[in-house]
Amino acid sequence: MTLALRPAIDLLFGQAVRLHQGSYDAVTVYDSDPVARARQFRLATRRLHVVDLEGAKAGSPVQRDLVRAIIEAFDGHVQVGGGVRDAAAFEAYVKLGASRVVLGSAAVRNPALVRALAQAHPGVVVVALDARDGFVAVDGWTKLSEVRATEFAEELAILPLGAVLYTDILRDGTHVGPNVEATVAMQALVPFPIIASGGIGSLDHVRALSEAGLREAVLGRALYDKHFTLEEALAVLVGDVCDAGDART
Repeated sequence: MTLALRPAIDLLFGQAVRLHQGSYDAVTVYDSDPVARARQFRLATRRLHVVDLEGAKAGSPVQRDLVRAIIEAFDGHVQVGGGVRDAAAFEAYVKLGASRVVLGSAAVRNPALVRALAQAHPGVVVVALDARDGFVAVDGWTKLSEVRATEFAEELAILPLGAVLYTDILRDGTHVGPNVEATVAMQALVPFPIIASGGIGSLDHVRALSEAGLREAVLGRALYDKHFTLEEALAVLVGDVCDAGDART
């Protein structure tokens, strides 16, 4: 199975930004026109990951109008998160056209909500497991819970989720490489995709995720810092598929 790649657009004050290790005090602004950035990504892929960072910190969506504009401009499979803490916020994003909606803090604090939404919308709910030193972080990564990421993933395995988005916070925005071992271990616990996020900084990192058999990954700062293009990353995956095909003949 080919690794599916999702470029990320993280929104803060109406701009596309990236955080370093999840810190709101370490923000780099990359684009004042996130809608145009979405159109650019659409030239290469039908998948996009959007996060309302203000909403994640505030506890409710803040940039809904901008998210709506991005969804309309991208016209593809858009996964949206940030501040989705109740059914109303979830349903609002679904009505905007989001293909998947990400719940983070709510998944830890209100498991009944996640169960109800997953059962009502099979394949649409994505649970974000943002971990620091193995424990799940909440409130836009500003607080650390006492919940272990692996234990929580096991509890989610029975639900009809679209995916779990696993981010190693200490690697996020660092380019040091994804936590392949932890992501693979988590994938072994659940039937739905584990989306790898955090630390991807080179085409070799993309290749490592693909070779590990992982099914999805989010690309962020590496694209914005121009370590490689989305087209180059997709070409690596096509090449891996071709090489595997050659090996079987």
